[in-house]
Amino acid sequence: MRAHEAGALHGDIGSRGPTWLRTPEDVNALVPALWPRTVARGADGALTVAGLSVRDLAAEFGTAAYVLDEADLRGRCRDFRSAFATEDVYYAGKSFLCRAVVRMIAEEGLYLDVCTGGELATALSAGMPPERIGFHGNNKSVAELTRALDAGVGRIIVDSFIEIDRLTALARERGVRPGVLVRVTVGVEAHTHEFIATAHEDQKFGFSLAGGAALTAALKILDEDELELRGLHSHIGSQIFDTSGFEVSARRVLALQAQIRDARGVELPELDLGGGFGIAYTTQDTPATPEDLATRLRRIVTAECAAESLAVPRLSIEPGRAIVGPAVFTLYEVGTVKGLDGIRTYVSVDGGMSDNIRTALYGASYSATLASRASTAEPLLARVVGKHCESGDIVVKDEFLPADVQPGDLVAVPGTGAYCRSMASNYNHVPRPPVVAVRDGQARLIVRRETEEDLLALDVG
Repeated sequence: MRAHEAGALHGDIGSRGPTWLRTPEDVNALVPALWPRTVARGADGALTVAGLSVRDLAAEFGTAAYVLDEADLRGRCRDFRSAFATEDVYYAGKSFLCRAVVRMIAEEGLYLDVCTGGELATALSAGMPPERIGFHGNNKSVAELTRALDAGVGRIIVDSFIEIDRLTALARERGVRPGVLVRVTVGVEAHTHEFIATAHEDQKFGFSLAGGAALTAALKILDEDELELRGLHSHIGSQIFDTSGFEVSARRVLALQAQIRDARGVELPELDLGGGFGIAYTTQDTPATPEDLATRLRRIVTAECAAESLAVPRLSIEPGRAIVGPAVFTLYEVGTVKGLDGIRTYVSVDGGMSDNIRTALYGASYSATLASRASTAEPLLARVVGKHCESGDIVVKDEFLPADVQPGDLVAVPGTGAYCRSMASNYNHVPRPPVVAVRDGQARLIVRRETEEDLLALDVG
């Protein structure tokens, strides 16, 4: 947990960060880093996105709703594609995936990472070229691996000895030799929540570097020669701002690469350093630009390859959150407002932990703004909460909203593109919200709202 996520409720609103928000003018202001690039406040005080008022979007599509700024998402794809022009950029589909997004990232020249059969099915059904798909996962089933082989996915990131044996047998049956990377657990402790740190030793992903399993796995694949070992893979976690973890990871993975060369005379041609690049959820988050990331990662890899007398492998990265996260905000309608004297005011909206579990699950921090109008009222320290039967059903822990916030107002929460819709649930039998894509003054559904009929359709009793 970062320091700003542990502040007191009174005075510094540590979990929110922006201590400067103290006036009505500040409450109505938008911090550009937190919002999709086309978001502005219109002449009537309501937020607009891609030229559309959120009032009109709410009237047409209802609330709660995820609003995706397509121009913003495509722009972030292009930013990464331009910055990493000599590398391969894999969009991490787990952050958010639907057929429309698959088409967007494909059209912008990105590759795609999937980690389940469902994600693979979505990618293939949307027309993603299979050779541009990578398949992750710590427990890929026989059926999933079979489908990946039959589709001709470009690479499979192997995660266990059982999977190596399983994939080898399937490839032999089909007379194919799939390209694979070995996922290496490098023992790097990323400065992030323990549930999303993935490179320390005590966790389910990958082959241990320190214990020797990663070297054994690589040599096994090379010696049996049923699979084409293309390289090594490392992923140290999510919502990371400090590149020092990538430096340590690259150093350790490339040292393993040198061990493989020394043992078998083979220099692997590819290296994937994963993703996990952080985004701004509050004003205290300062993410690196794609250009900064590219410069730093190239410098790290080049230096470590020189130290090990290795040729520089083709680098790949896996941004997901950094592309889709800032491109989406969630639009809610206020239902009730409950003031607790001397503590805070609870602003309840028509969504909650079923459409954004991250606050409850990770203690994640978010921002919010009154979206349907501007206000001259004094700021009010509020907690934006959902409608679920849980005291932990919190959307935004601490935020200044105008003191006249009332039922029927619209509230928007930025930065909800990643791990919100993809982790959404039907808790309390609440249908999941739609995803509305906006571009050039036009809005379209790309994922429709669930209905009560959808919820009941699976009941067979």
